[in-house]
Amino acid sequence: MSERASAGPARKAALAALKLVRDSGYANLAVKTVQARAGLTPTDAAFVTELVFGVCRHMGTIDTVIEMAGGRPLKTLQPAVVDVLRLGSEQLLKMRVPAHACVSSSVSLAQDQIGSRVTGVVNAILRRVAARTWDEWMDEATAGLSPLDALAMRTCHPRWIVDAYAEVLPPDEVSAALEANNVAPTPTLVARPTLMTREELLEAGAQPTQWSPWGARKSGDPAALEQVRDGRAGVQDEGSQIVAELLAGVDAPRGTWLDMCAGPGGKAALLTGLALSRGEGLVAADVHPHRARLVRESLRGYESQPVMVADGRRPPWRPSTFSRILLDAPCTGLGALRRRPEARWRKTEGDLAQLTRLQSELLYVAGKSLVSGGVVAYVTCSPHHDETIAVVSQAEPDLEVVDVRSLSTQVPDSSALQDPRFMQLWPHRHTTDAMFCALLRKR
Repeated sequence: MSERASAGPARKAALAALKLVRDSGYANLAVKTVQARAGLTPTDAAFVTELVFGVCRHMGTIDTVIEMAGGRPLKTLQPAVVDVLRLGSEQLLKMRVPAHACVSSSVSLAQDQIGSRVTGVVNAILRRVAARTWDEWMDEATAGLSPLDALAMRTCHPRWIVDAYAEVLPPDEVSAALEANNVAPTPTLVARPTLMTREELLEAGAQPTQWSPWGARKSGDPAALEQVRDGRAGVQDEGSQIVAELLAGVDAPRGTWLDMCAGPGGKAALLTGLALSRGEGLVAADVHPHRARLVRESLRGYESQPVMVADGRRPPWRPSTFSRILLDAPCTGLGALRRRPEARWRKTEGDLAQLTRLQSELLYVAGKSLVSGGVVAYVTCSPHHDETIAVVSQAEPDLEVVDVRSLSTQVPDSSALQDPRFMQLWPHRHTTDAMFCALLRKR
């Protein structure tokens, strides 16, 4: 029997990864961990990645299908049994693995990893799941629902996220934006200024990004490239490169730059290269020691760049110190659901109040940390109104908005719907994360 038709190392690794995610792990890190432990072949490693990321994207809707097929709430089943059912349902409904092979391998997986007592329920439920297509299950699951509830079910998002997108997008784009979150992005690389040029990445088989002059896209493992291993290039979404370019491109006094919440360090590395190319410098800070270590790793190609562990709300630096500040504020991450699929089921609307309070506090300190005429880029990887325009609207009166449309680096069709002075990128429009950026100058 082939590997994909048995409870072999690939499916065992996928089950182990789901447990790590269930225990609050990140899908990308969980997959890398189990792949390394299992010593999988490249084909099996790719299968595990597709399967685990697919389950994490579709989890809420797949859980509804499992409950409908089983006629019982998921809470009546062991968590490990639920994970086996999720893996099986993903293969049946989204990966087109033959039904017999999928059910058989799932039953074997349950027996090997949980025990023979649960094989009957796994077999019965997955056979019922296999009896219908995804579209047929969606027709039944959405019967009688409101249009937005049905959209949430079909696009595999919690309703509150659908509402957040609907508030800041034209009505005819909401579905496309949500569907874009379910498409795995091609890895995007960045050539770090003063260390290398993008041409080296293109010579290695990458394709240039559309908007960023330093970016390139290349399928496969980025760590296979020497330029990434030695720190001259990094992995960074094009949206993150674009907001760094906005901050670098706006007029501001000469001086030291600050990346205020720098972990894990991608933007700090790009901004460091841009600052050094002008004879200026950058200080990177993060409140978490482990994230500060990641920043140092990202900056390893540059010599003697200062990285500090510091809470941006109670900074060790003096007021009126920096000419340019990047405040990539902690947020819900609703703009990065392509790359962080588990976040949509882990974050809740109740997280917003604490996050927006933190964002406002950080923006206040950022404003005080600027020299006269200096600029802060307030950035979130979330399009949610409360984390973007609402926070900026409460900024101190000594900060005035710089209209991003006046900059040559502005990306077409990227003006925020509710206030076009700000940038809002979208996966379905720009093939980037849904990054928000507001530029604010100290009067």
